[in-house]
Amino acid sequence: MPVEPVPLGFVFRSRAKEEKAPATNAAVTDSKQPRDPQAPKGRPTPKRSEAQSQRRSVAQTPTNRKDAAKRQREERRQALERQRQALASGDERYLPARDKGPVRRYARDWVDGRFNVAEFFLPLAVVILVLSVVRVPAIQNIALLLWLVVIVLIVLDGAVSGFRLKKRLNERFPDQNKRGAVAYALMRSLQVRRLRLPKPQVKRGERP
Repeated sequence: MPVEPVPLGFVFRSRAKEEKAPATNAAVTDSKQPRDPQAPKGRPTPKRSEAQSQRRSVAQTPTNRKDAAKRQREERRQALERQRQALASGDERYLPARDKGPVRRYARDWVDGRFNVAEFFLPLAVVILVLSVVRVPAIQNIALLLWLVVIVLIVLDGAVSGFRLKKRLNERFPDQNKRGAVAYALMRSLQVRRLRLPKPQVKRGERP
């Protein structure tokens, strides 16, 4: 029985080519599938909302130093405007750091709810200066005496107010940091009520 010759190409064909062929075909098949250009490699295509948010963030990112400085100035201006409105309304979210917190708010309300001798210092100082200018020895002596009386009253009122406020703070906020709250309240008591910032949120005679 005659034997048909086997082609040499079939016997000596490289198996490496056969192994690479399926991988090539799979790569060609996969490359035909559309992929979002913003999707990370090997991850699913993001949703439309996520893609839009990514594009907006990229668009808002400053491209040079001039745009970055302009954006910083705008953000600073907006922050100052929010702070100014908060000082007028008492909004805790945008107040300066020295005015934030329940302890500082209580100290402000405690000062604003009572009469303080120190808040009348500026009007009394103007009156005393006018009296001291008059070239009459008796009136000048009265002006000097008024100076002494006002200073003594301010010191006594500040000492009593500080002691009482410290006691109230310890009772109301036993576990919170109260450092600097009394000094903060005393400095506020030196200001005329109408000019205080943040604006008073309580009336005279009200207790916080």
